[in-house]
Amino acid sequence: MPYFELSGFESAALIQTFDLQYDLISALVRRWRLESHTFHLPCGECTVTLEDVALQLGLAIDGSAVTGVSARAEPATLCYSLLRASPGDDESNFSGLKFTWLKANFEHLSVNATEEELMCASRAYIMHIIGGVLMPDANNNRVHLQYLPLLADLHNVRSYSWGSAVLAMLYRELCRTTKPHAVDIGGCLLLLQSWALYRMPFLA
Repeated sequence: MPYFELSGFESAALIQTFDLQYDLISALVRRWRLESHTFHLPCGECTVTLEDVALQLGLAIDGSAVTGVSARAEPATLCYSLLRASPGDDESNFSGLKFTWLKANFEHLSVNATEEELMCASRAYIMHIIGGVLMPDANNNRVHLQYLPLLADLHNVRSYSWGSAVLAMLYRELCRTTKPHAVDIGGCLLLLQSWALYRMPFLA
């Protein structure tokens, strides 16, 4: 927990997952309007805001933008430098880390773990939170490697506006899912559902 507090992910690390109400999410998607990024409801327009992200997820909404790194090391080198482990040779060209691999390598820590091992495990857990809860894609089975370099210095992680990135991805996924060919949705659906139930308690 001290490393999560250091990085600004202490609240996100404590997020409790719960069953999603897909009928509610589908109803919201049907009412999403691309041109205004709002839900059109009988009572008017509304949307998830940065304030909602800060209050419900405890993430920073000010700071540097979360963007991909333009020039990064080879995936295996990057993983070894920040996690002290890397997926096998069969995935030498990987662009993301599978959750199964993260769990297999970082679920258990020795009671005598060094500070470096604790920091690597913290990075791995934050990567799991990012890809599994905060910014999952529609497949929801891995996290993109682009986020790992941003976790290199855990003191600096909180300087990024993670909340803005979470909201931007949710908006993007809502826009993508309104298209006829879309079959699934990514983004922080926990945020979307909890926002709807908090802001419109009659839905509960």
